[in-house]
Amino acid sequence: MGTKTYEFGEKTAEHDFPVFNEREIRASAGLLFLVGFAAWMYAAITDDFQPMRGFGVLFMLDMFLRLFVNHRFAPSMIIGRFVTRNQIPEWVDAQPKKTAWYIGFGMVVTACFTMGWLALSGPVPLALCGICISFLFFESAFGFCAGCWLHMRFSKTPPRLCSGGVCEIKH
Repeated sequence: MGTKTYEFGEKTAEHDFPVFNEREIRASAGLLFLVGFAAWMYAAITDDFQPMRGFGVLFMLDMFLRLFVNHRFAPSMIIGRFVTRNQIPEWVDAQPKKTAWYIGFGMVVTACFTMGWLALSGPVPLALCGICISFLFFESAFGFCAGCWLHMRFSKTPPRLCSGGVCEIKH
């Protein structure tokens, strides 16, 4: 049969399964966190949710491109790749990232729905966005991916390669 026109993740010579460069992903998460936290703080202080709505659209577009087009076209991933271009890649299994990005996409769609169609402001969208940017912070600062952790705990196929070797560590 023919080859797939789209496959989630990257193929490398060392791995027979799709992977991502964790350094790019963490840089991307850091960039999104920076913009998201600024918008969140502005909304929390001024009660003006326009910057947070703008961030929501940017984040939703970024996650959509990662999941349904190709991560190479996501704006934050392009910048993350550029920033980390002189670092040795740290390859991680692509499937846990897919779980994490679906969770992020679901959260941002929900948050944008509440701020857009429902025109809510105040604690509900602040809480939704606060959880999301907290996940971005933990990913960028500590390398902890909540979606990856959920995938590792509940998936029938455990990840084969995790950031910092956490797949191999038994607690």
